[in-house]
Amino acid sequence: MTDQDDSGERIAKYLARAGIASRREVERMIEGGRVKVNGKTLDTPAFKVTGSEAIEVDGKAVGEKPATRLWRYHKPAGLVTTHRDPEGRETVFDKLPGDIGRVISVGRLDLTSEGLLLLTNDGALARALELPSTAWMRRYRARAFGRIDPRAIETLKKGVTVEGIKYGPMEVEIERETGSNIWLNVGIREGKNREVRKALDAVGLKVNRLIRTAYGPFQLGDLGKGEIKTVPARVLQDQCGHLIDFVKPDGEAVAKKRAPVRSRRPGATRTSSGGQQLRRAKTTGGPQRKGPRK
Repeated sequence: MTDQDDSGERIAKYLARAGIASRREVERMIEGGRVKVNGKTLDTPAFKVTGSEAIEVDGKAVGEKPATRLWRYHKPAGLVTTHRDPEGRETVFDKLPGDIGRVISVGRLDLTSEGLLLLTNDGALARALELPSTAWMRRYRARAFGRIDPRAIETLKKGVTVEGIKYGPMEVEIERETGSNIWLNVGIREGKNREVRKALDAVGLKVNRLIRTAYGPFQLGDLGKGEIKTVPARVLQDQCGHLIDFVKPDGEAVAKKRAPVRSRRPGATRTSSGGQQLRRAKTTGGPQRKGPRK
């Protein structure tokens, strides 16, 4: 299939934004002959669309791209973070309200882990938040059996290698000790598979409870187990606007934030439209004081 509008965007990106699946999953769908545009089966993920076409996935029509949304969900232990589980176990998505539509997770929490799981209807946002280059801190409370000494903490802070896999530096603080168990506050930036469990195991600690409390600026807070709340649109724009182009409810793209203008040297002056010289205020990170100085 070759007839297309070069001004559009790739079908894999379009369907990821529509919340159908991640780009890689969409590419696999196309390989399997599951995606059609204007009645023709696609054979390449490079095909471009504008959104005006009749697009189908598995015989079902795909509507217009919805506004990008993000939810905070308190995942209970015992649920798998996948849409389909070959073992027939209950999934996170089985427990979500039906009115939020199709969503995908930002990363995963394993079966026995609990706490904050971010969900979105925008595959591009999910991908951006998962990238190591985004470097958002994931914070956890870990209860583990065993004892830990200062040398082990320093080892974790420098990063460890387990079975040939390198795990980056961690933030580790002892919260308290309860009998034969210890509670730790742990922060990681990469989020590799079972990273916290494997790294702590490498220094002699067996994790028996793991709770994610934060993912970047988003907190678990007082969410009850199984509870889900929408991140307000303004907060989402403020925190993630530099990562992707958002889509408004009317389908219009929102431009990415511009890079900060390079500042002049300290004390430099600029000229207003009326010719008056204006001295740049000092930047303190907070609001500037008004009125006479004391």
